[in-house]
Amino acid sequence: MAYSSEQEAVCVIVGASHGGVNSAFALRKEGWTGRIILVDKDDALPYHRPPLSKAFLTSDDGINSILLKPESAYHNNNIELMLGVTVASIDRGRKTLLLDNGETLAYSKLILAVGASPIIPPIQGIDTTAAVLPLRTATDVHHIKAAVAPPQGKRAVVIGGGYIGLEAAASLTQMGVSVTVIEREDRVLARVTSPELSTFFEQLHRDNNVTIQTQKNVVSLGEVDGSPCVMCEDGEEYQADVVIIGVGIVVNIELAEEAGLDIENGIAVDAHARTSDPDIYAIGDCTFHHNPRYDRKVRLESVQNAIDQGKIAAAAIAGKPRNYDSIPWFWSDQYDVKLQIVGLSAGYDNIVTRTEGESSPPRLSVWYFRGEQLLSVDAVNQPKAYVIGTKLIKEGRPVNKETLANPSEELSLSNLAV
Repeated sequence: MAYSSEQEAVCVIVGASHGGVNSAFALRKEGWTGRIILVDKDDALPYHRPPLSKAFLTSDDGINSILLKPESAYHNNNIELMLGVTVASIDRGRKTLLLDNGETLAYSKLILAVGASPIIPPIQGIDTTAAVLPLRTATDVHHIKAAVAPPQGKRAVVIGGGYIGLEAAASLTQMGVSVTVIEREDRVLARVTSPELSTFFEQLHRDNNVTIQTQKNVVSLGEVDGSPCVMCEDGEEYQADVVIIGVGIVVNIELAEEAGLDIENGIAVDAHARTSDPDIYAIGDCTFHHNPRYDRKVRLESVQNAIDQGKIAAAAIAGKPRNYDSIPWFWSDQYDVKLQIVGLSAGYDNIVTRTEGESSPPRLSVWYFRGEQLLSVDAVNQPKAYVIGTKLIKEGRPVNKETLANPSEELSLSNLAV
């Protein structure tokens, strides 16, 4: 399908979460004058995802409190929303999308912001036991809230001790729910952080009356007296009013794979977020891309990556290409603790842990090195460490580890940089 002018061009964005919405507005900012159509299977106006396991779970506020943009913003920027619609397939030859309602949608440029879905592990009884829920959408949160609604004394089991599982545990505890976290590995956060930080968060949750069970393999789910019951390999059973599944995500690559795009631990994209088809871009959790800071390919599950790649894709589509060169960052809120992470710690071979005084809540930071190269910083209630770590990683400057490890030395760029 040919387009005679930019005014007739259509950019379709599949997925209206952080990446998709930000790429749409970035397209307008970059001067794209063609149509922009945002398609999403969720029928709600696009909303922020991080609060789902935090403030949105604990509050009585409706979804309007976490909207990415007010509805008027889409109208004012001539961005068309097609909500409650699923894209069934891509016809790259004809440059059309087949929708689940039987309609077709033509595009001149296509952005796949299709994200990921929660892993539902193959546990016996998981599909037939009531009140077993993931935590990925606003609808999931509404179901969880309903399951733990008063009267008091409700119980929750969280299967999975990653960030989502721990955030959900913290939020539910603050709501008066008795929470047990079941983790298959020998520590929580085993895939994403150091044993030192795992120990810190395990103790944090135990101090808040959460039961942490590690090295527990869930083998089946059933019901006892009409409530879910989690059965483990060692014979232990845990009854609950709701069971939350938080064992990770699986990338939504089906559309791209069926369309014949290159797949490599996600949808393979170049420095401009372009796939193996020059008219199709991919952004966010679903992408596998080269990070020049670490000189390796990565797939990142982060809002920052989705937003930044969305802007890169928009710039390329608008004819103003620039390379993706962001330092990854993440965060997690649990109780009165804010964890800020900058960089990627994978491949570290030594760390420096720094504790700032005896304050409550505690302030500490874990600095990850490969040899003398600073890879990443985990900062707990320590924004200064996060900011300084970001600058040191960005500039590639060596760090005086002896000074860093000494809490009596001021935490400053001038003190740490060699």
